[in-house]
Amino acid sequence: MVKQENTGHAATSFIPETVFGFDGTMFVATAILSIAYIFIISEKINRAVVALLGAGAMIILGVLNQGLAVEGIDFNTIFLLIGMMIIVGIMKHSGVFQYVAILAAKSVKGNPRALLVVLSIITAVFSALLDNVTTVMLIVPITLLLTEQLKLNPYIFLVAQIFASNIGGMATLIGDPPNILIGSAVNFSFVDFLENTAPASAIIMVVMLVFFDLVWGRKLTTSDDAKAQLLKYKPEEALTDKPLLMKSLFVLTLVIFGFIVGHGHGIEPGTTALTGGALLMLLNIYKFKAEKQTNMVHKALGEVEWETIFFFMGLFMLVYGIEHAGVLTLLGNKLLELTGGDLALTGFVILWSSAIFSAIVDNIPFVATMIPLIESTADSFGGPQNITPLWWCLALGACLGGNGSIIAASANVMVASFAERAGHRIAFVRFLKLAFPMMLATIAIAHVYVWYMYFR
Repeated sequence: MVKQENTGHAATSFIPETVFGFDGTMFVATAILSIAYIFIISEKINRAVVALLGAGAMIILGVLNQGLAVEGIDFNTIFLLIGMMIIVGIMKHSGVFQYVAILAAKSVKGNPRALLVVLSIITAVFSALLDNVTTVMLIVPITLLLTEQLKLNPYIFLVAQIFASNIGGMATLIGDPPNILIGSAVNFSFVDFLENTAPASAIIMVVMLVFFDLVWGRKLTTSDDAKAQLLKYKPEEALTDKPLLMKSLFVLTLVIFGFIVGHGHGIEPGTTALTGGALLMLLNIYKFKAEKQTNMVHKALGEVEWETIFFFMGLFMLVYGIEHAGVLTLLGNKLLELTGGDLALTGFVILWSSAIFSAIVDNIPFVATMIPLIESTADSFGGPQNITPLWWCLALGACLGGNGSIIAASANVMVASFAERAGHRIAFVRFLKLAFPMMLATIAIAHVYVWYMYFR
């Protein structure tokens, strides 16, 4: 139950009744979130449905009112995701992603060892410039095609691309959903991520490439006939719409430029991305009549993963419910007690715990929960400006932790889905045995990195 004062401001007008008592409200909020997370992890019910039902329960059971629930949604993140999905959804019809992959395969003359490295690099770069979920959706089908042509087992290629997508996505604001959440919540710019997470991404990517090459790459072999068949592919034939490619690259360049310079002028990344998506739609439809334009806009908006968008909206409301109930402040105080108020130790705890928990649950809901928890520690460390290193620990831990299991990141789930449809199922336990120790090794590198950058 709630009572509201007609002040016109939802954030100050909501006062919990004492029907449950304050502790009761905390219990209800925690129970709702826990039940939602159990269903999200189990994947028995669609996660967007679970998140929206959980958000509704937060309102119906009196933890939030509707105004507060909407206030909890980070629309900068929502706009950023929608805008980038529109741009990439239109851009992919130009054939540019297939062009790059085929060109890469031909450039190494079908050598499997070199192809493993090149496809991983392509995945990492696209994951940084676009986002890792979209990247694997575009690159994995091509990888399956190339490995089938070379008569190779695609398993290790797909594992390498999972790692490359999460490591590459870690480099930028838009590359990985956890970064989008952190950047929007803390008002970090595109350049902030380039300066703080991109160097770690580059270092870890080089280490992983060397590791994959030494352990698996040097054992990959194929026949000369298979190579010859692959070399018959013509990259230019993949470019099915060159005018669309030019428009897409023009808009993408403007958007990335907007990410870099917009922050200093009060323009959020969400505004830049959504405007870029609208501009690309305009450039793509303006020559046609109204009915054709409507159909093309419907098609472009259909490229948006609305399930993901509504999952984020429900998740934001869920997390805001436990934040508003005081649960995260309590947990933040427990974290400070555990670390004795030592900033470096707190950072290391966040780094390692983020990685391990992100390997167990999807790193998106985990980061959404951690953000207000870390914010609650700011006063103890002398203000928000002093906890900046903790945000980078969270970003590194969550993004790298996404490599720990097949359900740890949305990109992983997408790769597994494509692989299973192609008859190359990635079993949970098999992947876990390989990926989890490798993930811990990357976190050890990140540990040294954050110590050197922030705590020495």
